[in-house]
Amino acid sequence: MQLRSFLLIAFMVVTSFSYGQKVTEIETEDGKHFITTTCEYPIYGTYQFKGAEPIIELNSGGTGQYQQHDALKRPMIWGLECSESGELKATKGYDNVKYILYYKYTTPVAGEPEESWMRIEMTVHLNSGKIFINGERMKLFSAKEEKKK
Repeated sequence: MQLRSFLLIAFMVVTSFSYGQKVTEIETEDGKHFITTTCEYPIYGTYQFKGAEPIIELNSGGTGQYQQHDALKRPMIWGLECSESGELKATKGYDNVKYILYYKYTTPVAGEPEESWMRIEMTVHLNSGKIFINGERMKLFSAKEEKKK
C-alpha cells in the first residue's frame, strides 16, 4: 500500500513538472506582474511593419529583438502576462484574442537610466491568420499552426 501511494505521488510530481510552464515575476511601474513565454498560438517569429523594418522578433526562450522606428534593433527579453500559476491573461473578442506583452531591453544606452519593463498589446486574429504587436507589427500564421481545439 505504501509503495502504491509513493508511486502515485511521484507520478503526480513528475507530471506537474513536465506540463508546467515557466513563470517569471517582474516589477513594473504599476507593480508586480507575472509573465510566461508559453502560448497556445504560434507567436514566435518576426513581426514586420508593412512587410519590412522596423521589426519585433520573439524567440521561444523569451529573448528577441525590438526595433523602434528609425533605430537599430536592440536585444530584449519578453513575456506574456499571466497569473502566478502560469495561466495566460487574455481578452477574447469575436475572432481575436488579446494578450499583454511585456518586454525589456537587455543592452543599456549610454547616459540613460536603467531600462524598465514596457507593456504593449498582442492580438491574435483567428479568421485572418494574423498576429499583431502594438497594432502595427504583423506576422502571418496558418491554420496548421493554430491552437489545437
